[in-house]
Amino acid sequence: MATTYKTLGQVALTAATEANVYVVPTANSAVVSTVSICNRSPTSTTYRLLVKVGNAATANLQYLVYDSVAPGNDTIFLTLGLTLAAGDVLAANAAASTVTVSSFGSEIY
Repeated sequence: MATTYKTLGQVALTAATEANVYVVPTANSAVVSTVSICNRSPTSTTYRLLVKVGNAATANLQYLVYDSVAPGNDTIFLTLGLTLAAGDVLAANAAASTVTVSSFGSEIY
């Protein structure tokens, strides 16, 4: 099996709208080692982070982080080591349109 270390996904969020940060490609698996949440505004806001196994509809059991605070002009780094299978989705949501989420890790082919 081959492993590629890379930036898995990045998204600038729209206020109160869930967006996919990373979708594991078909026939692959992945390890998301680090997720960064960057608030580009001086005003604090909240964010959510979830994993949708097999791209299931959003449900309470999927949340890793729920309405945690991202301080103004700050970045939060989460070291997670998430193991994801083909079709799994890392998604995010924020109360404001000033949040960027990036995920870093490896894809396994």
